[in-house]
Amino acid sequence: MDNVNTTTVKRVNVWKMTMTAMLSAIAFILMFLEFSIPVMPEFIKMDFSDLPAVVGTFAMGPVSGVIICLIKNLLHLLMTNTGGVGELSNFILGAIFVLPAGLIYKKWKSKKSAIIGALLGALLMAIVSVISNYFIVYPVYYNFMPKEAVLNAYQLILPWVKSIPQCLIVFNAPFTFFKGLCSVLITLVIYKPLSPFLKGNYRK
Repeated sequence: MDNVNTTTVKRVNVWKMTMTAMLSAIAFILMFLEFSIPVMPEFIKMDFSDLPAVVGTFAMGPVSGVIICLIKNLLHLLMTNTGGVGELSNFILGAIFVLPAGLIYKKWKSKKSAIIGALLGALLMAIVSVISNYFIVYPVYYNFMPKEAVLNAYQLILPWVKSIPQCLIVFNAPFTFFKGLCSVLITLVIYKPLSPFLKGNYRK
């Protein structure tokens, strides 16, 4: 019996690692499929790279979700010359997004708890994005785009914004929440049909 249990545990771990790697690769690819939206400055892009991490969190737990966020950013770091600043911010925000979702769903396994956890994660991600952008990302941006030019890009959309913190609160926080909300909604649509495959045969 012990040998059977050990074999089952090993199968579970191997399957989780395989699914985590696969979802990390998909998230990495999705980072490059970014696009602009009219209500935001040109340098702020929309992408769905958090989606695989949310799916992985619900299927395999919050640790897998965080690992997916980490791996996609480590892979992205190899392809950019930003010094890791953007990747660090992306990882922090992604981890903050998936952790509440995964922890709440792990404790109370229901569709309702999954939605509540994911919405809480998206809200926390939006709040932290203001701090992350102001102290981590934008200081690096200013080496390529002067602070005045960044502010002007926001003012072209809303002339009454007067400072970078105000811009981050008015633009970036709602945008980040919306981005998280999109991942949540897509996950709700695709998770059930994908769940048997993601969880592996050991769930049967």
